[in-house]
Amino acid sequence: MELKKPEHLWQIRWHFYFWAMTIITAVVGISAIFLSPLVIVFYVCLFLVGAVATFAILILMYESTKALTEQNKKLDTVATAMQQNEALLGQINSDIQLSETVKNLIHHDTDRNRLKQAVIERLHQQDFAATYAMIDDIECVVGYQQVAQELRKRANDYRNATDNERANQVIAYIEKLFEQYQWTAASVQIERLLKKFPDSARAKTMPQKLAEQKENRKKELLAVWDDAIKKQDTDHSLRILKELDLYLTPSEGLALQEAASDVFKNKLHNLGVRFSLAVSDKHWNEALETGDEICRDFPNSKMSGEIRSKIPILRELAGNK
Repeated sequence: MELKKPEHLWQIRWHFYFWAMTIITAVVGISAIFLSPLVIVFYVCLFLVGAVATFAILILMYESTKALTEQNKKLDTVATAMQQNEALLGQINSDIQLSETVKNLIHHDTDRNRLKQAVIERLHQQDFAATYAMIDDIECVVGYQQVAQELRKRANDYRNATDNERANQVIAYIEKLFEQYQWTAASVQIERLLKKFPDSARAKTMPQKLAEQKENRKKELLAVWDDAIKKQDTDHSLRILKELDLYLTPSEGLALQEAASDVFKNKLHNLGVRFSLAVSDKHWNEALETGDEICRDFPNSKMSGEIRSKIPILRELAGNK
């Protein structure tokens, strides 16, 4: 609450004391007719002292009120500045976080598709301020100007599109995720799509398409797995098995357990033979690499237990070569 202006307070106090002094002067004047000269002098002196004291109090009150008013204005100015600074700091903090996100993606991931995906996900959340801020950060990185231009065009197209066009753009992006077998990312995008565009007929079909695409990929992997087993291509079989494991139900996993066991046995056998030959030929670096692979991929095997105790010796031999 603002204080009254000093001029108003001064006028009120001055009028009050002016009339008080007038009344006191009249009383003293009337009393002078009946009182002795000494008493009159005493009253006059008392009156003068009171007038001076009253005037001093008025001056003090005026200066105090003026100081309080100025201090109040300064506090209001400081409070306003603090609010503005708080808003600015919030924006700066948001920009720093965005910059860190972009920097981490650029310097720790060589796949530019990952960077594009991060921006597009912000765009599909319709957080346009954050999207353009990320694009600006990307454009500042040497060698990423073209990427930033592509993303800015995509952001502009999405921002200016109708709801139906936006839904179709998101669906096209999800279908690309299908092609890359990024099922988790696709599932997240489908969930957001249905929330943003609940009335879209195409959006409602995407969960079923996701299930169909995953099932088709599983069938492809099973066919490739079967072919690798027939050709006794152990390394290829293991690579397929690792991806296939993400698709199999527990019962399907049991059905492949025996074949998988044979694959692992063959792989371990081949590694054991390679390790023995490397040691016999005193190829210590190869022996060390093969031994590490056995211990890493088959930690519970008997062979792994035997080789693990020899790893320090193999490192010493490989280092002294």
